[in-house]
Amino acid sequence: MALGGNPVFNGKNFRGATQAPPAPQAYGQSPYGQNGFGQGQPGQAQYGQTQAGWNPAQQGMTQDQLQDMYNRPAAGPADTGRMTYDDVIMKTAACLGAVLAGAAVTLVVAEGLAYMLMIVGALGGFVLALVNTFKKQPSPALILAYAGLEGLFLGGLTRILDNIYPGVGLQAVIGTLSVFAVTLVLFKNGKVRATPKAMRFFMIATIGYAVFALINMVMMWTGAVDSPFGLRTSVEIFGIPLGVFIGVLAIGLAAFALIMDFTSIEAGVRSGAPQRFSWTAAFGLTVTLVWLYVEIIRLLAILRGDE
Repeated sequence: MALGGNPVFNGKNFRGATQAPPAPQAYGQSPYGQNGFGQGQPGQAQYGQTQAGWNPAQQGMTQDQLQDMYNRPAAGPADTGRMTYDDVIMKTAACLGAVLAGAAVTLVVAEGLAYMLMIVGALGGFVLALVNTFKKQPSPALILAYAGLEGLFLGGLTRILDNIYPGVGLQAVIGTLSVFAVTLVLFKNGKVRATPKAMRFFMIATIGYAVFALINMVMMWTGAVDSPFGLRTSVEIFGIPLGVFIGVLAIGLAAFALIMDFTSIEAGVRSGAPQRFSWTAAFGLTVTLVWLYVEIIRLLAILRGDE
């Protein structure tokens, strides 16, 4: 993927990937469909040379068969095993399907079991996220397993918060899809781009957010704060919970991560990356969408709790 994109792609830069071979050219033509300098017309052998592309297998073909072969369109990206946008869409859909399947499990089982599965999903998803991030070659099985585990986590989290604040889960789903759609439209129209300056700000802000989240988690575990969301709701600025400001920042960071995902995918398709790396792109999008959903549902819960 493009260097400097989503952290999931960082360090990969399509390691092990090579440019797919060029599409076969018509018999007697140069790569761009033109005769080379000093060459005759297609089908005419040069003095002392055999015809380009001629092989014994073709000698047994009729003129009509040869003409039909030469008139066929050049092989496209899918034919030559290169990554395409359709590949990314299909594999991302498979990952999101696994997320939904995992979430469905925790939404229908007994409440106590759902909470246990949520913890398993959170820990297992974290481990597989690291494994998939640092693997040189994408593994479809591990990526789908990650998606399923994240589904268990999201389903359990949604069940907990939706019991306290009815309807918050559906609102979070709508919010996630809305942010994704708006971000994609802005990217396609060239309104937002992952510039080097913006990516530097993103990395600094993300590190700062991660440090805050870690401190907040430790304080909640040690009992230093007894608020359900820790410092997010125990600290207020002008009467507004700190979590609202943090949540808006986090959603903005997740949205920009989507921009970097799209940039990495676009670079992969343009460079003719091997088809298998569409799984890497799907994994990156799934990670970002999971992050975005968590931030949105937490922000909605904080706003509902402040009513």
